This record gives sequence, structure tokens and C-alpha cells, in this order.
Amino acid sequence: MKHVLVLCLGLLALLALPVPAQAQNGPLRIEITEGTVEPMAYAVPDFVSETPGAAQYAQDIARVVADDLTGTGLFREIPREAHISRITSFQSPVQFADWKAINALVLLTGAVSEEGGRVTVKFRIWDVFAGTELGQGMQFAATADGWRRLAHKVADQVYSRITGETGYFDSRVVFVSESGPKDQRAKRLAIMDYDGANVQYLTDSRSIVLAPRFSPNGDRVLYTSYETGEPRVHVLNVGSVQSHILQSGSGVMSFAPRFSPDGSRVVYSVTSGSNTDIFAMDIASGATMQLTSAPSIETAPSFSPDGSRIVFESDRSGTQQLYVMPANGGEATRISFGQGRYGTPVWSPRGDLIAFTKQNQGRFHIGVMRIDGSEERLLTASRLDEGPSWAPNGRVIMFARETQGAQGTSSLYTVDVAGRKLTRVRTPDGASDPSWGPLQ
Repeated sequence: MKHVLVLCLGLLALLALPVPAQAQNGPLRIEITEGTVEPMAYAVPDFVSETPGAAQYAQDIARVVADDLTGTGLFREIPREAHISRITSFQSPVQFADWKAINALVLLTGAVSEEGGRVTVKFRIWDVFAGTELGQGMQFAATADGWRRLAHKVADQVYSRITGETGYFDSRVVFVSESGPKDQRAKRLAIMDYDGANVQYLTDSRSIVLAPRFSPNGDRVLYTSYETGEPRVHVLNVGSVQSHILQSGSGVMSFAPRFSPDGSRVVYSVTSGSNTDIFAMDIASGATMQLTSAPSIETAPSFSPDGSRIVFESDRSGTQQLYVMPANGGEATRISFGQGRYGTPVWSPRGDLIAFTKQNQGRFHIGVMRIDGSEERLLTASRLDEGPSWAPNGRVIMFARETQGAQGTSSLYTVDVAGRKLTRVRTPDGASDPSWGPLQ
């Protein structure tokens, strides 16, 4: 286990988690350079096909697992052409010497079967140098059209067993899909797997939609729509794709909604004249409560994971800054004090960090800070980066980046909390306003 635990220590040190000083097999070591971890070398041979119709599934599932792991920046796949051994049976003994020879620290073996339109995958994770299995083998099953989810579930297990962190691959993202020229851009809600696959559209493009936000269990989406001519908060059921307006009062403009951690409340902004305040609504009763009353613009509220506090943006100090207040309103404390303007704050699912958009000297950044405003760290920089959203495990952030030019196309990107791994998420059209949902 020593070689696997070496990576665990490095990951935990990077993520500021408590770790043991010594393992049973001896002192632990890690190579960290400027906040980066030396990627762990691993091998994923094509999974074994155990039934006649499973060959393509076996190959595809193994490839998606590898893409998931390599995409984190924490793992480095050893190319299949470098493999000495071939896995031909799930039950056959592993020839560890062959995998040691190519410097694989971890080996993932698996098998896939298909029967009656249902696909089953089983897998094992091996510590090559110790010659032992990490935990026990597992299996998952789904209908044939859900084979990608099976791959993501396998990758989540590998990630979890090696890092000690919860995975995030078996999750979905709701976002705004954008098409057409910049001056006539059509926008509609869409949902996809975390990696951009399986895009489905939830609304048409007849009205502008903005800022979709998943419910805690992923069954509903809040968003802002101009269907009535003015911005109003809507609630959409993901399963039925039916939506209705959140009744926040007649003739008011409501926007920037977000669910509470237990899904029982919604916070959002309401504009009256030149003033914008934050309100909360109990979904069951429809009762509303005004949370702010300063003569300024308060918007973009986000709950802490325990539901006790709300972070939001406000220009009450003269510039756009971040504040934290109790969940039922009350005195707010400013937490951002760096140069520039701060907005779109989002509390991490772990409760330790707040992500935000920062504008300074003509550049936009996605950054993170501690909940008291300390240890600010900028992760990205471009002409326009905005709208961060956390992965379910609080270790990766998705955001939108707009490119230069007449079209000004917007795309989605991910970056980890150390700013090490910036990756574009491929979507059929332009994309903005991502909201990362929970593990499925």
C-alpha cells in the first residue's frame, strides 16, 4: 500500500486535510512543486468482454474511466501500447512483474457483460508494487443507454479509494446553451454529464434564460426567464421538464435564485426602483422574508452548506464586494478587501472556501478565499471569466469564459482549487452559467 499512500499524503496535504505522520509500512513521501502533485502512473487495459454483445461496451467504458481519471491532473495513464501483459480473464492472476516493469503504480481491471439490454461492469483496483487489491471488487449495472454512467461510477470508486476524497464524475451540469450571432443570441437551458456528454435541452429559445441553479438532490432547477418581458424566477422539474413562475409578488423583477441546502427555501433578488434587495421564500407555504434593506444593490446570494449563513455581493461600500450575513438576515460582514470588484460568490460544499468572480485592471478572474476573506487565491485570468460553480466534492470549479472577436463565444471550463488543471468542457454550442449538480 506504500506507493498508493504516497499519493494520498500529497493530495491531502494539497487539500489542507489532516493526515497521519506515518504509515504502517514506513514514512510517507510526496513530491510537491508549487502546489502540484506528481501524477500517479496507472494502467487501464480494455475491460474483458464476457458476453458476445459486450465487446464495444467493454472498450468504451475503460476509455471513459481513463478520461475521467486523467482529466483530474492527479493521474497519468500508461499508454496501452506500452502494456506487456494482456488481461484476458477477470479471474486470472495478475502478473504484477509485467506492470512493475512499465512503472504502473495502480492497475484497474474489469469485465463487462450485456444481456437483455442491460449492461453490467465489475472491476478491481490493484496496488501493483504491493501486489494486493485495494479494497474489494465491485460491480454496477444499468440499461444499455446508461453505460457512460457505469464508467463514471467506476472512476468515482478509483478516485475515492486512492485519494480518500469523494468522486465527482457521476454528476450532471445544468447550463445556458447559446447559439446564433452575438446581437441575436438564442439562449436555452440544457443539461449534460459533467464532461459535456449527453446534452439535453430543457427549454426552447423563445425567451432569454439566465442563471440556472440545481436543487440539492438534482430534481429541480431554478432559473431567471424573460418570458413575461421582465426577469422572473422560474422553477423547472428536471424529470417532466415542466416549469412555473416562483410567485414573488406582482409587477416585480426577481432574479439570481438559489436553493437552500435542504431544498426548503429559495433566496433571490428583487428590484424595486433603483434598489435591489435579497429575499427568501419558503417553498411549501410561499411565505417571503426580506433579508437586506440597504440603499444599494444586493444580489447573487449563496447559502453555506449548513444553511446558517448567506454570502452575497453588494455595492453598499461604493464598489461591488462580498458580504456574509445570517440566513434570516441581519448584520452583514464584508469579507473581500482586495483591489477590484468581486461578484457571483458561491459557498463550497465543504464549507471551507468561497469561490467568486473578480474584475481588476481590465481582467476577469475566478478565485477562492476562506470564509473570513483570508487567503485569497486567483485561479484563472482572461478577458471575461465568470460564474463559478463547485463540483460535488468541493475540489473542482466550473465557470464560463468568453472569447474575443465579433462572435464573443462563451465556453465552459473547469479548474481545480489549486489552479493547476484548466480544462475546456466540450459542448455542441456556446455555453454559460453552469450549475454543477449533486452526485447522481
